Amino acid sequence: MTLHIPFDNSYARLPDGFFARQGPTPVKAPSTVAFNSDLAALLGITGADDPALAAILGGNAIPEGAEPLAQLYAGHQFGQFNPQLGDGRALLLGEVIGTDGLRRDIQLKGSGPTPFSRRGDGRAWLGPVLREYVVSEAMHALGIPTTRALAAIRTGQDVIRERPLPGAVLTRVAQSHIRVGTFQVFAAQRDTDRLQTLFDYTVDRHYPHAKDPLDLLTAVMERQADLITRWMAVGFIHGVMNTDNCALSGETIDYGPCAFMDNYDPDTVFSSIDRFGRYGYAAQADIIVWNMAQLATALVPLMPDTDKAVEDFTKAIHTMPDMLQQHWRQRFGQKIGLAEATQDDLTLIGDLLVLMHENSADFTNTFRALAEGDARDQFTDRAGFDAWQTRWKTRLDQETDPQTLMQSVNPVLIPRNHRIEQMIEAAVAGDDAPFHRLNAALAAPFTVDEAFADLRRPPAQDERVRATFCGT
Repeated sequence: MTLHIPFDNSYARLPDGFFARQGPTPVKAPSTVAFNSDLAALLGITGADDPALAAILGGNAIPEGAEPLAQLYAGHQFGQFNPQLGDGRALLLGEVIGTDGLRRDIQLKGSGPTPFSRRGDGRAWLGPVLREYVVSEAMHALGIPTTRALAAIRTGQDVIRERPLPGAVLTRVAQSHIRVGTFQVFAAQRDTDRLQTLFDYTVDRHYPHAKDPLDLLTAVMERQADLITRWMAVGFIHGVMNTDNCALSGETIDYGPCAFMDNYDPDTVFSSIDRFGRYGYAAQADIIVWNMAQLATALVPLMPDTDKAVEDFTKAIHTMPDMLQQHWRQRFGQKIGLAEATQDDLTLIGDLLVLMHENSADFTNTFRALAEGDARDQFTDRAGFDAWQTRWKTRLDQETDPQTLMQSVNPVLIPRNHRIEQMIEAAVAGDDAPFHRLNAALAAPFTVDEAFADLRRPPAQDERVRATFCGT
């Protein structure tokens, strides 16, 4: 059966200046590592048994109805503004409207150079492709808004990084790839016409109830506050929260040097390029406010009264820390069994986190152990935990079914960094079994399955991942 993707491409109908039309660069010998049949069904894709699948999703053939293009955007990277970035190694093949009625992008990542490659080769190597596949699908299973992985394709040719590495292409799916940086590029160019067109398109696609730029800003802030606190509730660290990696859809996007905490430490940083902790675990809440301020700045030219716009947008941005705290309190309250945590519960939550930090307690296993009733062994200071537990149980007397709530929000499994590294090492050596096993386990992260009991174990000292790296 011939592979059929029901394209309906709206971004490609935008005026010139939003993108560069560009086809993928063919590869030597494409072969399929993984194809996400469940996601394909949601997208209305048929014919996945087509022998040409790897050639199409590897970039050697353009499927009927696709209109491949590289999107233009700008961005603040570690606080420094770059007025033009764009898709340097990715192409938007087109969009589909899924069986759920939602419009989504289908993008090839690692498909060769584009006009925005900035002297890069436009390629990806196998490790980051498999990492993004595993982590994005795990995030989806955890209930966190995210881009998703449709396919991973080996290219049959090496890419050169510090050494030759096997090449690969990821097929990524997102509700859109519109970023804060997409607005920034036109604001920086003082191109109000294209900025207005982008605003209209974004509102129509994502926020149909937004009447003006202030409405849009407020709606995006709310989605981002929800997203970042969901990250923090599972110990996720994005690692590179530049404005070009901040999607207006409210999805997690661009899994570069991402990682999950093992031992709880609010200052945890993994990214090898984040030398000052700008995008560390606890800093993520502050950075999203900063990113939203950059979006507000880009939207100002669309307002008829600039002074009033600055005043109104500033007031809006100043509400975001409270918005984040409310979402955080709700998420972490649920993690300890409180259906509706109050301001008074912050001390109880905070004291637990202090204990976890002081005892180097594993973030995921400690919260899951609370849900399973055996958390004491996670702490070396047993007396300190016992004192906290007495207060906690008194508070739980006011709840109806805290254990069920905790088991529904505290995962058994996360994509632990050392398991991802082991999976990548095996795949580079030609063994994809650990990759497939990890995906199978992480598809049901809240379920206790003894077949995957080993994946719950924190890393041994010699397994610890201390730095993660960008996929480029």
